[in-house]
Amino acid sequence: MVFRVIQDKFKAKSGLKYLEDELNKPKPDSKRKGVHSIACIVDMDNYANAEIFNELRKDFSLQPNAIQIIGYKRGVDKHTLFSIPFFTDKDLGWNGGIENGDVSEFLAREYDVLINYFKEDRLLLKLMSAKTNARLRVGFPEVDAKINDLILNTELNDFSTFKEELKKYLKVLNEIE
Repeated sequence: MVFRVIQDKFKAKSGLKYLEDELNKPKPDSKRKGVHSIACIVDMDNYANAEIFNELRKDFSLQPNAIQIIGYKRGVDKHTLFSIPFFTDKDLGWNGGIENGDVSEFLAREYDVLINYFKEDRLLLKLMSAKTNARLRVGFPEVDAKINDLILNTELNDFSTFKEELKKYLKVLNEIE
């Protein structure tokens, strides 16, 4: 028991070191324009309706498999079923690794836009964002500004306003018409 607590602290410390190194790396310059794929990292403890992100498929005229959603939960409730794959604090590995099959599948793809739909400053959420291969990261001002390229100051529970603001700024950035 004591060994597990010490091990978890060292994992968190190595995760923070990995995150710091990742955030200080220069971002590669991409010539590609347009939104063809969207990834969403959702804090399901604070926003349980993660399926609503599938609405973006219609709004951005995307292919059926163009939106990938993954959720985060602090703990696992074995009696609740989720239609969205998710990861928990127990999935934190060494050197910033996240040991979860759903996470590996999510991180294997390349995305045009990553939506960081969380307001709490949690290590695993920031690690997922840093590890995701995306050209443009969108999130909220409550999280470290190094994580997101575009920050939208909306309420977490007001998805329709978030969606409208996202569309507006993607038009300004010439990502959509």
